[in-house]
Amino acid sequence: MASSNFIDYVKIYFTSGNGGSGSPHLLRERNKAKGGPDGGDGGRGGHVILRGNAQHWTLLPLKYRKHIKAEHGHPGGQNQRTGADGRDEIIDVPLGTIARDAETGEQLCEVTQDGETVILLPGGKGGLGNVHFKSATHQTPRYSQPGIPGQEATIILELKILADVGLVGFPNAGKSTLLSVVSAAKPEIADYAFTTLVPNLGMVAYRNERSFVMADIPGIIEGASQGKGLGTRFLRHIERNAILLFLVPADADDINAEFQILLGELEKHNPELLDKERIIAISKSDMLDDELKREMAETLTFKEPWIYLSSVSGDGVEALKDLIWKALQNVNS
Repeated sequence: MASSNFIDYVKIYFTSGNGGSGSPHLLRERNKAKGGPDGGDGGRGGHVILRGNAQHWTLLPLKYRKHIKAEHGHPGGQNQRTGADGRDEIIDVPLGTIARDAETGEQLCEVTQDGETVILLPGGKGGLGNVHFKSATHQTPRYSQPGIPGQEATIILELKILADVGLVGFPNAGKSTLLSVVSAAKPEIADYAFTTLVPNLGMVAYRNERSFVMADIPGIIEGASQGKGLGTRFLRHIERNAILLFLVPADADDINAEFQILLGELEKHNPELLDKERIIAISKSDMLDDELKREMAETLTFKEPWIYLSSVSGDGVEALKDLIWKALQNVNS
């Protein structure tokens, strides 16, 4: 997915449709010069609706739509004909999309299922025709109700990637390489910081035709929760992952300290992230011989399950899948 095509944040001014006005029509026929009221009700204004679409991975189609407006309801007619409802404005969004009020920051809804629909702004109700106001003492009311106005709001749509496993690590920890090895995803890979500028998803095949989804999140640096590096722009994607897989390279100056920095940035962004299942992989372990591995293992202070991993040689890849699958079962049990 090209970085220019991945959009995970848009701000749009939405307006639902006004309700149609009721009709004040009085019956006029050849043999009834002064008939009674026969005005119909107005139609409902169009809703603004969000609809989950599993085929969408980005908010790109909405990037240049700054104002989205549903159709107004049509007025009622004679012979008690109800006006047509305004056409709903249905917006397809990727799964994991959250809608927030731009002024208050309040979360209005989230869309997580394919085909799920949420009325973001309801259309106004149609007004009543004059036939509803007829009474024994008032046989020919000449008034009707106007339609109720629609609603309007500036709303932020924010995408949080839905995946079973989220890869967490500093730039160049080997996250993109791992994803390319275990799935068909083809993320950009190079030996410089911030090669990954957008989240990448890959479907990982497991035993007995089972599978899970892995997300490569752009690298975190110390201070990311305060906006440094790529800042908090992609930290939010980690919130929707069931398991967090931390990659710490074997050539790190201090593996324990690097892991604690990563945990600290996640906690500052959202303390609830620390409640997620965690697995640690010591990546690039092909540069270690058996003796170095034994010496390093004695210095590690992890409470989480961990494993040596080399995406280049393939060592530890299958064992890592087993750890992930076991953790997923714990989460879903």
